[in-house]
Amino acid sequence: MASEEELFASVDALLEEEPQLPPPAERARLREAAGITQARLAVALKTSTQTVKNYENGRSEPKSPRLEAYQRLLKGWAAKYPAHTSSAAPAPVLAPQPEVPEAFTGSAAPEQAEVASPVQAPAALAAPERPARSATSRRPAAKKAAAPAVDPRFPHGPLAVLDGDGSAYGAGGIVLDCPATTIPELVEWTLRESGLGTAKLNRYGKDSDPLIVLTAAAAVKLGLPERLEGHEQRRSLRLPEDHPVVKQVAKAKWQLTQRGFGPWARIYRKAQGRERQCVQLAILSWDALDERSWPGVSEMEPADIARVLGVYAMRVITPRGSTAVSGLELMTALRPPTKAVRDEETGNWVSGHNAGSLGTEPMDPAPPEATPEHPVVVDSGWKGGFLNEEAYQWVRDVDTLSDEECTLPFAVGLDLNTAFLAAAARLVVGLSAPDHFHAPKFNPKIPGSWLADLSHIELDPRLPSPFTPDGTRPTGAAWYQTHTLAYAQELGHDVHPIEAYLRRETGAYLDPWHDRLKNAYVDTLADLGVTKDLTDVEFLAAMEQHKQNDPALAAVLSAIKATVKGGVGKLRERPQGKSYKEGETWPALSRPTWRPDIRAAVISKARVNMHRKLNNMVKMTGLYPLAVLSDCVVYPSPGESPLDFLPYAASGKPQPGGFRLGPTPGLAKLEGVQSMLWAVDLMEKGLNPARHIKGGDAVLDEGE
Repeated sequence: MASEEELFASVDALLEEEPQLPPPAERARLREAAGITQARLAVALKTSTQTVKNYENGRSEPKSPRLEAYQRLLKGWAAKYPAHTSSAAPAPVLAPQPEVPEAFTGSAAPEQAEVASPVQAPAALAAPERPARSATSRRPAAKKAAAPAVDPRFPHGPLAVLDGDGSAYGAGGIVLDCPATTIPELVEWTLRESGLGTAKLNRYGKDSDPLIVLTAAAAVKLGLPERLEGHEQRRSLRLPEDHPVVKQVAKAKWQLTQRGFGPWARIYRKAQGRERQCVQLAILSWDALDERSWPGVSEMEPADIARVLGVYAMRVITPRGSTAVSGLELMTALRPPTKAVRDEETGNWVSGHNAGSLGTEPMDPAPPEATPEHPVVVDSGWKGGFLNEEAYQWVRDVDTLSDEECTLPFAVGLDLNTAFLAAAARLVVGLSAPDHFHAPKFNPKIPGSWLADLSHIELDPRLPSPFTPDGTRPTGAAWYQTHTLAYAQELGHDVHPIEAYLRRETGAYLDPWHDRLKNAYVDTLADLGVTKDLTDVEFLAAMEQHKQNDPALAAVLSAIKATVKGGVGKLRERPQGKSYKEGETWPALSRPTWRPDIRAAVISKARVNMHRKLNNMVKMTGLYPLAVLSDCVVYPSPGESPLDFLPYAASGKPQPGGFRLGPTPGLAKLEGVQSMLWAVDLMEKGLNPARHIKGGDAVLDEGE
């Protein structure tokens, strides 16, 4: 039995512990109930608005003496606004302005989305051995990394891979016994018995539906064809409506989405109250997992597939289709369009707009932001041109190469880590419909599309123009996104727009999307041995080996990168199918996330960021690139390593402003090394050395 002295010591230790704060979501609720903005609270706590955001999304905690002050404030609010009587202060309605204001109503640094505390992914899920089938769920005895926090509603994780013998392999090595022999039985088992699913990513959002991945053997056992055959890509095919499995689903009073029964089939019934009834299926032998995004995954054992998809689900989102689809779904999951608000007249809780989101209704783009086949363009007869904000595809003119450059023996490719993700950080975009203005004064804080003539600007021909995707000098007036014109100003040139389509309400819509994907990318690289604390030499060595260290986690990393590019590309998904006629609507236009202006903002900022680094490299090293393709730049080099030409200070640290090596999005890694003669030969043939080093992926995926 413990002595009195030991008990007193334990009690004293409790008394000396730091004050406990309510959960992050409750902190945000209390502040909203009091009608206080994050910026105003930051002033009171003598800190920054971003720090308050971090307190409310669980990314950081206050320290003394701010901790005690914050706790005192929250206790006072809790007494005034108990959870059952809280109501958020309504946002003021702002009248539209007849002229272009100096800054529109949206804040240039809007409040962070209120993100629910996510299920934390383990440092790395150990590769499980294929265990024997059991009648009940069990986990292998092999030692694994610390398990993630488990939601009691979903004890078996987000998904399972079902094999032909009825074994359902889940994340973390769990194995369930699934007795289903038909698709309706599988859906019922998944919802009633499996314990699969994922908690919502935002307190106003929805839980992720469970995912069941079918191997070829499982698909055949459930009555599905092993493969879908047809002249189109397999991912575009669907079962016919008279197929026995489709009839089984309908007879059991389940429904399929408009996508039908394809590689990614969603089967659902209308929700009963708050309970969703929906299961996502993915069929491996129907090419559900694209080899470009999920290299080698479809050929893995079921337990390994579950591991790959499980890590992705916990760090990004439970897949609901291709990585492009998942990237778009993640945006909505982190910024739900609605939230519960109290009706002041009735006192009831009703669905209301969630500030900072894109809302529930699709929004027509401005004509120059649309595509040529869009109804806005066709119906109006628009002939005024279009935004051409695309990634770089530029190769330097051979005539601009110096003799010294031609004698350098190597051409080295640097690939920026998830450059488009880095561009999404703190990116202010429009949240409302565009307004048209003539001869407006340029304001770099207002997102939109501007018609301006930049053809008079003289730039070094050894660098690509920052104003065009092919790097050539503009030839006249053209439409530009705000970041492109702002960069022209940054370079010291006057900007005089002729007209513009601008948005009054603004916000950093992509901030939580950026944060989650950045963390997923950095954490997965760290699990592969590529960490932030490595020296540049160690970093290059680690990058050379990381794919061999763990092919499963390497596949997760590939999928995360594809999610970034695909998600951005989906913001301007073009019509698909040979039967489409110009001027007709297509399914993507019904989404609030069909926002080509946001896509243009991301790409414009990424291209400007690239040019800024190219410019700084000239100032620091005198080096000019040979070619740029998307996020890959090729330099002539005296050696086969980027360490032979990257700028370093006398202390040995990389100089800021240029290209630097590292695992963080926006920093560079070695992509490929080829001879300088090879690169010059490609340039003389009008080919881009960067494309041949990378294999070419300059166009952001807009497909399914």
